[in-house]
Parts: sequence; C-alpha cells; structure tokens
Amino acid sequence: MLHDEIIRKINQLLIDEIEIDESQINPGADLKKDLGIDSLDFVDLFVIIENNFGFKMKAEDMAEVKSLDDFYQYIIKRVNQN
Repeated sequence: MLHDEIIRKINQLLIDEIEIDESQINPGADLKKDLGIDSLDFVDLFVIIENNFGFKMKAEDMAEVKSLDDFYQYIIKRVNQN
C-alpha cells in the first residue's frame, strides 16, 4: 500500500469512525489535545486499524505517537513490515 493511500485511508477512518471533523485533520495535530481522541477512542482506533490494515496495535507502541503525522508514520512502518 502506498504512503499517500495509507494517509487518505487513515484520515477517512478518523472522520467516519472516530467522528473527527475533516477541518481538524492536519499532520501537526496532536491526537489528544487537537483531535480530542481519548482512551476509549484509542481502543476503537486499535480495532479499526487491525480490521483495515491487518495488524494488531499495542498501547506501548503508541507511547511516542503524539501527532497525527507520528500516527501516519507508525501505520506506514507497520504496513510495510508485513
């Protein structure tokens, strides 16, 4: 899966499944502060990513993921490992 394709898919999942307003989607956005993603949303997000990208996320993997761009890079790296 291509880099841009992954980013588009993540953005659409955030809009559709987590109900993030499209205007808030930008790579520098902080997942918690700017996008309002809370612990319950992260649980949902883990399931959504597993279902759409075919790998399991772990909470400890997310320790360094703060911004949306960090999240993109994490997903891209994991997708390209498989």
